[in-house]
Amino acid sequence: MASQPRPSDLRRAKFVRRLPAALSELAGPKHGPVRLPLHLAWSGLTTFDLDRPRLRMSYYRIVLAEGQHDDLVQYLDQDLLVGLWPTLRTLVSRDVREVWESAFGELTDSARAAA
Repeated sequence: MASQPRPSDLRRAKFVRRLPAALSELAGPKHGPVRLPLHLAWSGLTTFDLDRPRLRMSYYRIVLAEGQHDDLVQYLDQDLLVGLWPTLRTLVSRDVREVWESAFGELTDSARAAA
């Protein structure tokens, strides 16, 4: 009898399918207001000023948790993600954190450097 996959394995697989091939694919905005579509920001605030640190962090949390591959590429920026990662990794789910750090060593390096 085949064993059932654990729920955490299913969640991680979902996040793995969404990943870009490389962080360099992330070509999203770096500054100013950005309006997220309702399939990402479906509750509460939908426009985020990336020049405001708290809003930028919320924006990144939402996109990482809810975004599909095309959303990640469109709305995230490589440099911002790496810079935010030491704090951001503590604000996202364990599944998101482990999937992104397993795929992109530069995120793990960023977290270690900040520690």
